[in-house]
Amino acid sequence: MTGDRWTFLVVRGEDTPVRQYSLSAKALRRAMGLGAIGVILLVGLGVSAFLDATARIQVLGLETRNQALRAELAQFRERVGDLESTLDVLAEKDSRIRTIAGLSSIDPEVMRAGVGGPGLGSLESYPLWSVDSTATKAAYALSYDLSALERRARLLASSLDEATDSLQAHRDLLLATPSILPTTGWLSSTFSKARVHPVHNRALPHEGIDLAADKGTPIFAAAKGRVVRAGWAVGYGMTVEIDHGFGYTTLYGHASKVLVKRGQQVERGDVIALVGSTGIATSSHLHYEVSINGVPQNPANFILPEAVP
Repeated sequence: MTGDRWTFLVVRGEDTPVRQYSLSAKALRRAMGLGAIGVILLVGLGVSAFLDATARIQVLGLETRNQALRAELAQFRERVGDLESTLDVLAEKDSRIRTIAGLSSIDPEVMRAGVGGPGLGSLESYPLWSVDSTATKAAYALSYDLSALERRARLLASSLDEATDSLQAHRDLLLATPSILPTTGWLSSTFSKARVHPVHNRALPHEGIDLAADKGTPIFAAAKGRVVRAGWAVGYGMTVEIDHGFGYTTLYGHASKVLVKRGQQVERGDVIALVGSTGIATSSHLHYEVSINGVPQNPANFILPEAVP
């Protein structure tokens, strides 16, 4: 360094002459500034290239994920379509079941859309909207359809519960309704408001039917119920009376033997007694009565011949 100048010696080897360079301090500072700027520019370019490459990788990753998301949405859309078809089949079955249960079918438009349900908000309210509007629209449509299907499923479940309850009530009523001929024999006397009594020889109500049969022929319960009388009754002799519920009661008179006890539960077709001629009777037969809420009914209206056990 001489004065305000800097001298640099460059030695390349033993056989190469030494080269000498001289710079003023100002020029050196300028060169160093330019070098620093160059280094900064090179570093900036490197960082920019790195960030650009990173961004490209991220964009590629996002695009890959978006493709996967679109494929997943397409699969969900297909599954929603399958679910909708399944609910359509269930709706048809629900309509038939409601008809069998004695209920009116649900209006097709109501069944199609379901009832109630919260709103989904606007498209712009979805977090995905600012990122991918196309995917947001697909997700929104899928969410809307799922919400409608959920409402339909709830409506169907409620409808089927109602139909099941109705069918159960009908089933219980059918089980409690007298419907079979209580013994095998010949109809010897019909239901009448005034019939000449064979013993008293005067017109009296005959609140049942008489079935002539051999002594000892089985007598069957006409329906499911609970035995409320099992023993002797004035005029009827050995008698069984059954309370079937729903206001139905049946009476079986003139038996030779009672085979059940009071309070016993019986099913339709159970043998409850044997035909006889006890009480006021002129021959072996079964006197059979049916009442609804205590009012005598014509038993012939409650006999299905094909249901005879």
